[in-house]
Amino acid sequence: MSDRRQTQDDITRGTDWLAGAGLRPTRQRVTLAALLVGDGENRHVTAESLHAAAQRSGTGVSLATVYNTLRAFCDAGLMQEVTVDGSKSYFDTRTDDHPHFYWEDTATLTDAPSGELQITRLPRAPEGAEIASVDVVIRLRRTSSRPD
Repeated sequence: MSDRRQTQDDITRGTDWLAGAGLRPTRQRVTLAALLVGDGENRHVTAESLHAAAQRSGTGVSLATVYNTLRAFCDAGLMQEVTVDGSKSYFDTRTDDHPHFYWEDTATLTDAPSGELQITRLPRAPEGAEIASVDVVIRLRRTSSRPD
């Protein structure tokens, strides 16, 4: 996340983002929303990285508050949670269906080009169940570059 100073435009954009989902604009929510969408860019964050950005901005928000706020943002449809493995979750401000690249060496999540992914068929869900979503996370590792 960028360490640039938050502007009034960032705060306004964050407040509008919350209002669009019907969430009450508490001080903590507005602060975190401004960090997430204030510059109009999409973000992939962990609770820890958002907490660190909030601390750098001078905001006294606890890690527990960040976790609870991210959950509230997901419940309101403002973000989606992307689980990379059983213990690591990222939160994405882009909520449409799209694949992700997970860079193993830097533990970062980025969007992958949707137009290049082809899923031609999914298996039928077992009786009494329905498919709720399909998450595509493509794990990447850097290759060594060798001159020919």
